[in-house]
Amino acid sequence: MTKTTLRIGGASGFWGDASGATAQLLADGDIDFIVYDYLAEITMSIMARARLKDPGQGYARDFVSAAMAPNLARIAAQGVRIVSNAGGVNPEACAAALRAEIEKQSLDLKVACVLGDDLFSQKEQLAKADIAEMFSGGEMPDPERFLSINAYLGAFPIAEALNRGADIVVTGRCVDSAVTLGACIHHFDWTRQDHDLLAMGSLAGHVIECGPQATGGNFTDWREVAADIDTVGYPIAEVSADGSFICTKPDNTGGQVSIGTVSEQMLYEIGDPQAYILPDVVCDFSQVTLEQLGEDRVRLQGATGLPAPDTYKVCATYADQFRGGTVMTFYGRDAADRARALCEAALRAARKLLNAYGLPDYSETSIEVIGAESHYGAFAARTPVREVAVKLAVKHADAAGVGILLKEMIGLGLATPPGLCGFQGGRPKPSPVVRLYSFLHSRADLPVTIEMDGEIISCDESAGEHFDAAAIQRPGFKSGVTDASVEVDLIDLAWARSGDKGDKANIGVIARKPEYFPYIEASLSADVVQQRLAHFIDENCAEPVERYLLPGSNAINFLIHDVLGGGGVASIRSDPQAKGYSQLILECPVKVSKAIAESLS
Repeated sequence: MTKTTLRIGGASGFWGDASGATAQLLADGDIDFIVYDYLAEITMSIMARARLKDPGQGYARDFVSAAMAPNLARIAAQGVRIVSNAGGVNPEACAAALRAEIEKQSLDLKVACVLGDDLFSQKEQLAKADIAEMFSGGEMPDPERFLSINAYLGAFPIAEALNRGADIVVTGRCVDSAVTLGACIHHFDWTRQDHDLLAMGSLAGHVIECGPQATGGNFTDWREVAADIDTVGYPIAEVSADGSFICTKPDNTGGQVSIGTVSEQMLYEIGDPQAYILPDVVCDFSQVTLEQLGEDRVRLQGATGLPAPDTYKVCATYADQFRGGTVMTFYGRDAADRARALCEAALRAARKLLNAYGLPDYSETSIEVIGAESHYGAFAARTPVREVAVKLAVKHADAAGVGILLKEMIGLGLATPPGLCGFQGGRPKPSPVVRLYSFLHSRADLPVTIEMDGEIISCDESAGEHFDAAAIQRPGFKSGVTDASVEVDLIDLAWARSGDKGDKANIGVIARKPEYFPYIEASLSADVVQQRLAHFIDENCAEPVERYLLPGSNAINFLIHDVLGGGGVASIRSDPQAKGYSQLILECPVKVSKAIAESLS
């Protein structure tokens, strides 16, 4: 008999997440599935380089050694099933390592792996096709510079592997939420036409895909959870057959599951909330509601869906120039001025040597004085500081060009203004810049298969429809409020979280109370956000900020284009993933009624 509620634990949000999460979730005693998300674009490029050196590598080895090996006996005894994208660029090798460990422990567990996402062997053919970058329209780079090329697969192949009896399913690149949605499709027998159910299952996956970011991590009200970060609970989604789900965590663990923590994660790294495009469904999260049912229990419902798109998103990573830099500390009066003076001197000295060696100038330089509010731009407080950390970084077409700057930075150590100090030892080294190139690929032209027990099983993933975002009916923004007379900080009224997608950032802002939302909506325009981030946004970006409304959760999502200096390891900024951008926005003034202002004080 099928359980009416499926309990899925999210044990990993990135490659390197805490290895104890698996044991913590197993100790809960009533988990049906544990799912793991290991992959980001940069992770794929790292795994690809590992596979080039050793054909047996290219997957998250610690998934096998740290998450699975110590827990396999308990997984088997409790009947918990596992879904993970730890396969990276080599899911076959990951599956083989799992099978070897299972045999070593004399256990009876079946392993399946999903194949078809890796297009690296087709790079020459793709280079000859009529392909444009899906955001910028740019031409495809030289195929010899590619490090990885992977399509984002969906959840139905995972469900099929589970249907055929797999206890552990590993994939290569699939969308992060697919590991959860695949379990839901299998358990509840959802079909490709159940668009609203698929959207809710995807939302459940999105909420738990970043592990404890749904249970208090990266939370605006961090003081409420700071005392027990070291024992933070990993999220559990209790999914019902109608798609609604409760987010919770294991008993006697740290952190918090509240409307604030969960709504922040719901908005994390999404763009258009009414067009969250996944391989299995196009999701609309604008009418999702969140309800606190009790301590550490939040119910979500209301996501809707449209048919799956007829294309896959493909992300390729490629090598483009080199980067390098260092961080030093200064203290004493005018510390910020002294730190900047040393960096500018180092750049002048390095440029003289570049010229002497016939090398071109740096393509990009970055000086950020942390402590002097360099992240605040025009809104920085102009007060003297006595302790700072200064980061100097550059990009150059040649690793030697970066090396020159790093050598000169150290070489001026005895000529520097006073107050220079530091903890780290040794000179930093240049590293390759890895850029992202995203494009669309027809589903019909990408075969997907499952390998299990030596058998190759074909999956028909060709179905999909053209999606037109222009046809979406948008909720209207209100005309404003009439009694707003007192300024307060946004953080008094809202939670917020920010994240990245390539060179884009998003900032989700959620009203703490429904009555605050009209005032936030009236004060926090796209122009206001653009002004706060103007020093980060590419000056050539014509329309840098988009604003989207989510009435169901009393939230606004801002999508900011060309704001991260390339993003990821393509950027030489201190915050290349926009992790702190929400903090910049939370200081924005918002005009509210006198009554609300008095209630806050």
